[in-house]
Amino acid sequence: MKKNIHPKYYKCNVICNCGENRGVLFTTRSTVPEIKVEICSLCHPFFTGTQKIVDTAGRVEKYMKKYGKPAAKTAD
Repeated sequence: MKKNIHPKYYKCNVICNCGENRGVLFTTRSTVPEIKVEICSLCHPFFTGTQKIVDTAGRVEKYMKKYGKPAAKTAD
């Protein structure tokens, strides 16, 4: 067998970027020492029951402007 062909494995901490959980979600082994995930079970809409739109490039506003329902007019 060839020597020194396998990558080095570290104890890896998985951390969520949501801010609700300020600590480590879980620890595993990986080739990188830290993994940051965008959504965890504490902030995912399926588990929380709330709608959270992650929009990084203004796509939702662009869609709503083009195809969304017009704002309801109030009679004064």
